[in-house]
Amino acid sequence: MTDPVRAAATKETGANAPREINPLLKSALELGPILAFLGVYIWLKDEVFLVGGREYSAFIAVTGMFVPVFIVTNGILWALTGKISRMQIFTVVLLVIMGGLAVWFNDDRFVKIKPTITYVVLGGLLGLGLALGQSFLRYLMEELTPLEHEGWMLLTKRTMLFFFGMALLNEAIWRFLSDDIFVFWDTLGQLGVTMAFFISQASLFSRYGIEEPDAEQ
Repeated sequence: MTDPVRAAATKETGANAPREINPLLKSALELGPILAFLGVYIWLKDEVFLVGGREYSAFIAVTGMFVPVFIVTNGILWALTGKISRMQIFTVVLLVIMGGLAVWFNDDRFVKIKPTITYVVLGGLLGLGLALGQSFLRYLMEELTPLEHEGWMLLTKRTMLFFFGMALLNEAIWRFLSDDIFVFWDTLGQLGVTMAFFISQASLFSRYGIEEPDAEQ
């Protein structure tokens, strides 16, 4: 069904309106840099790089290469779709800051605590919304899965706890396990666990989901 407000906005914005692109291309732009980081790290993990008289581990060197690639791919995605989410902007800014600090100070801890900061900030924002009687998660996901208000509040509470749990898990992994394990966790592990979490909420989506009217209606 065509949304009159959205249709009017599309006419007004013209070329600036969001555009659909090939799903495979979209996935390549979103996941390509992450998989490339993992592959290059595995390839170079035992190497030491001498730059400007300073020695850099493979972790730091690959991070330095990955940051501009991530910026470029998000820029391409923005150019092709005409939109970029607040979450994407937040991720890019945080990656540039923490990745830049890691390279500047030659200290990989800046990269390793980035997921912790991300999850704490997101969990804190969801908690603030709940305290105000709102679901900030709804603003990010409503187009994907319409839910009743009660469903959004419950999902937001669970997601908040999940984010705080992920922050604690990230701290445990980078502090007590090897760099290799952290890299796999940072590239594939977090994505897999997050997908598993939302899949586990299937009963909530089923119970509180709102069926959208068909096109004819």
